Amino acid sequence: MKNLTKSLLPLLALPLLAASLLPCHAGPGPAAHPARSLPAAPTPVDHGTYERLLKKHVNEKGLVSYVGFKADEKEFNQYLASLSKNPPAAGWSKPEQMAYWINAYNAYTLRLILDHYPLQSIKDIGSKIQIPFVTTPWAAKFFSIGGQKMSLDHIEHNILRKQFDDPRIHFALVCASISCPRLRPEAYTAARLNQQLDDQGRDFLNNKAKNQVGKTQAQLSKYFDWYKSDWEKNGQSVAKWVNRYSATKMNDNAQVSYLDYNWNLNKQ
Repeated sequence: MKNLTKSLLPLLALPLLAASLLPCHAGPGPAAHPARSLPAAPTPVDHGTYERLLKKHVNEKGLVSYVGFKADEKEFNQYLASLSKNPPAAGWSKPEQMAYWINAYNAYTLRLILDHYPLQSIKDIGSKIQIPFVTTPWAAKFFSIGGQKMSLDHIEHNILRKQFDDPRIHFALVCASISCPRLRPEAYTAARLNQQLDDQGRDFLNNKAKNQVGKTQAQLSKYFDWYKSDWEKNGQSVAKWVNRYSATKMNDNAQVSYLDYNWNLNKQ
């Protein structure tokens, strides 16, 4: 029996080895557990405190003064507490719910960085071997909303992608890295959500460091590869979404490659 156990150990290790070779990013895929109902807030959360902090500590390029956020940590934590205690209710409008979850994702990403600051990259956090949806920073359940322990993966994949079916969220969710879309120096709000998401799309697609669009060739962000299934829903395509926001239009049959992703921290 002892010899049999020894002979099986290499076989048992293979799945873990394969998982460790998967690309390590906050990419698409289902979260490990389905969402359960949360006790809901009767009225939408006020994001005013968060907006004041963003205006103070985020520049127009979306780069963050994490030192500044550290100095205002008490006020920032009060905002996070309001998110934690007041999850969306079914009676909230779709824009109110989406704005809440986008702000929550970005704000808790800031909290994650502050918890480990200083660092060079969000990928420096946690296990050296990062298995998507298991041991990455995005899989860590380091905060609670409505009494439910939650991860950034859960917000992105189980809530925003699954429930709202709007690929523009990928222009808004910021993973604290240079190649991410910029962090807006303002909070997302229901009244301006559609305008803000379109503005994020224009900013992202016309930033040469993140997307280089030509008529016959395009070097795009890996977002358009990682989330390809989202961009192709409802009769759409990557090219259609790119052309919706890019000043330069690409042909449907343009040759597409993807830029290397810069995971360095989006710090000032």
